[in-house]
Amino acid sequence: MRLTSFTDYGLRMMMRMASSPGTAFSTAEIAEEFRLSRHHLAKIMQRLARGGLIETRRGGGGGAVLAKSPSEITIGTIVRLLEEGQAIVECFAPGGGDCTITGCCRLKARLRSAEAAFLRDLDGSTLADIALPAAAAA
Repeated sequence: MRLTSFTDYGLRMMMRMASSPGTAFSTAEIAEEFRLSRHHLAKIMQRLARGGLIETRRGGGGGAVLAKSPSEITIGTIVRLLEEGQAIVECFAPGGGDCTITGCCRLKARLRSAEAAFLRDLDGSTLADIALPAAAAA
């Protein structure tokens, strides 16, 4: 399974935020720290905020903060939210794509099972488990 860069960057951002819960991080700060596009990170922050994992504040001292304790946020929850709408194979996409073997395919059920097992495994770890160490976060 391959995660999108959207999810990769989102996980890095959440790991950074988990290293300092309660601290507000601006998109500009995180973009500079990880050398990523500020625009791309803003979209990720919007998705995470819509999903209830972060809260955003405007104005002086504003930025994004975790909406919950890092120990309450599973990695699986983050991945599900950020990978929303990303099918691992064409036939999983809305509408099923143009697969010519849909009616007789025996792979689809195995792929669904593997995807579920992957996410179940990620549900066994929390953001607290993968928070960046203080030295790396500084």
